[in-house]
Amino acid sequence: MTLISFVVPAFRVQGYLRECLDSILGQPVNDIEVIGVDDCSPDGSGDILAEYADRDDRVTAVRLDRNVGLGPARNVGLDRAVGEYVWFVDGDDWLAPDCLVEVAARLRATRPDVLVVDHVRAHWDDTVSRSAMAEVLVEPPGPVTFRLAERPETLELLHTAWNRLLRRQFLADVGLRFAPGWYEDVSFSYPALLAADRIGVLDVVCVNYRQRRAGAITRTRGERHFEVFAQWHRVFRELDRFGPEELRPAIFERMMWHYLIVLGNGDRIAPELRPTFFARVAIEHARFRPPDGHRVPAGVQGLKHRLVATGSWRTFSALRTASRAGETARRVAGRARRRVLPPARRGVRLARDAVLRQYQRAERRRPVEENLAVYAAYWYRGYACNPAAIYEAARRLAPQIRGVWIVRRDRVHTLPDGVEYVVAGTAAYHRALARARWLVNNVNFPDSVRKRAGTVHVQTHHGTPVKVMGLDQQRYPLGAVGADFGGLLRRVDRWDFSVTSNSFSTQMWERAYPAAYTTLEVGYPRNDRLVTSTAEDVLRLRAEFGAGLGEEVVLYAPTHREHLPRYRPPFDPERFLDGIGPSGMLLMRSHYFHDRDRRVPPPAARGRILDVSAQHRVEDLYLAADVLVTDYSSAMFDYAVLDRPIVIYAPDWDAYRLTRGVYFDVTAEPPGPVARTFTELLDVFRSGAVRAPAAEQARARFRERFCALDDGHAAERVVRRVFLGEAGS
Repeated sequence: MTLISFVVPAFRVQGYLRECLDSILGQPVNDIEVIGVDDCSPDGSGDILAEYADRDDRVTAVRLDRNVGLGPARNVGLDRAVGEYVWFVDGDDWLAPDCLVEVAARLRATRPDVLVVDHVRAHWDDTVSRSAMAEVLVEPPGPVTFRLAERPETLELLHTAWNRLLRRQFLADVGLRFAPGWYEDVSFSYPALLAADRIGVLDVVCVNYRQRRAGAITRTRGERHFEVFAQWHRVFRELDRFGPEELRPAIFERMMWHYLIVLGNGDRIAPELRPTFFARVAIEHARFRPPDGHRVPAGVQGLKHRLVATGSWRTFSALRTASRAGETARRVAGRARRRVLPPARRGVRLARDAVLRQYQRAERRRPVEENLAVYAAYWYRGYACNPAAIYEAARRLAPQIRGVWIVRRDRVHTLPDGVEYVVAGTAAYHRALARARWLVNNVNFPDSVRKRAGTVHVQTHHGTPVKVMGLDQQRYPLGAVGADFGGLLRRVDRWDFSVTSNSFSTQMWERAYPAAYTTLEVGYPRNDRLVTSTAEDVLRLRAEFGAGLGEEVVLYAPTHREHLPRYRPPFDPERFLDGIGPSGMLLMRSHYFHDRDRRVPPPAARGRILDVSAQHRVEDLYLAADVLVTDYSSAMFDYAVLDRPIVIYAPDWDAYRLTRGVYFDVTAEPPGPVARTFTELLDVFRSGAVRAPAAEQARARFRERFCALDDGHAAERVVRRVFLGEAGS
């Protein structure tokens, strides 16, 4: 018999859902099932559930034809569950490794109706904060069960569905299900404790409760927070049904604690709604106050209770204002202390830079130039990537918009004729950043850039991610030495649009860069050229590299190892050239971080081995090459648009995925043959495996997953949505 049925509802959690599912399916306990319920999610959550169901028979994917909300979606999963116990895990949380071993052992040993487990709050900065279990249960009950009346302090544990497992037959016997609406956990979790004959507590952290920066109900303002009152009404109805009556004061105290938490959270209750919410709390206090009294907390919390009891909104509001003023004063004092730290910590600012920054601030006080768009790529390295493709489409579709590029002084000569530009660091540069209505970049602009009202920031990114990025890098610190993740999030908060090439990228970016931007899942603008180029274009480019019709051109493009800056994959160009035969030609391109790292081939190989790292537009290399050899570079996703052979050469895969971190296994889901050693790489070409049917099939699967949107019109879709305001684009 299945021991545990996991019910995982999914709505707008595509960036986190894979981590959630992997954390469940990777547990060393086999007698489980996962029922994923797509609550008519508008993102890729349903497709992710279907993907997991296709490859793991423990997973069942259910797709609802309308959005019903978290509670009813859980009920759908509960109705399909067959396990002895049910665990409702939210799609943006994840389980601790191996926790299921102890959970299963406790379930089998004590057979509780409800087993409450511990959790931590997982914050965006990769820190965690413990739950209140240690404070609530000063003496852990151990491997025994009890009724709620015997340990009423259990009510003070967080009232969520995901920190407890429930015996499925127990839920059926007492007729307990989730109610619709927000705060649905309230009217489920407390009644479950009231009705249970056997409650257990496992003092083991099992759940990582993700504290989302954007998209969470607890960070969403609106009138729906008033639904908390109806949920507590249900709790008191269930108290009348299950009892015992002596728990009424404890339930009342918990209700008041919860109401004051919601009222005090400015992310939930807007200022204009706060008096009305307070009035409702006062009504609830009078309605449900136990006739024999209740415990009033000490200190400020007790004062709040008394003010609610008397309906004293003005005094309550003044107390809150005074408290917030005190917090502000403490923050100001903290900043003042930081300002007197040794100046070496802040670095020495050149006088000229200070003057220019002042100039930029002055320019920000002038009106935004309504028709000015500023473009940049790769930290001002030149005219390239998605911004270049969008710039060209905008010149064609929105000629009234003036496009200006930012470029380093040493890269000015690389700009195409007719492209207007400013040099980074000059007065013109600061003026453009301060006045532009649109700012388009494939990386972040500097911290000195401020988001002005009426301006639009477009983050195009520069590749589908294999290696972990953004906040996810915190778990792999070797690849994020010196990273300022707080500063990163401040930069991300400037984004209005995030351009993605496929659903997978959308999911990973939402997880790595959580903020309130709008995702444009339209394909990669830079890949339009790969789709629209003609056979004549390809022949011309090959001729520029000296490649004839009968020559096989192989492009070798490894990625950068941030954690090993001096590392170079074991690759012998001369031996490789011998391996692909006398008609072969090798183009070698280093990552742009190595733009001063060039290799000079031996005289005998010149003309057949070319270092093309300085080539400004990588799309030219893709079009000219017959085969791509890469490792963990996003080049594989772009090159796959051409539907030409790709070989994965991953000599350090095991170390790379453990130290740098990856989003998916390129050796398990590759776009073609995989070589783990240089000898294997040579064998791939000598044996013909590079074009074998297995390679063709792997590439077809890869293209279906990652390249479906690259139809030659991605840049046009961005321009129409961002510059022309066409919502359907």
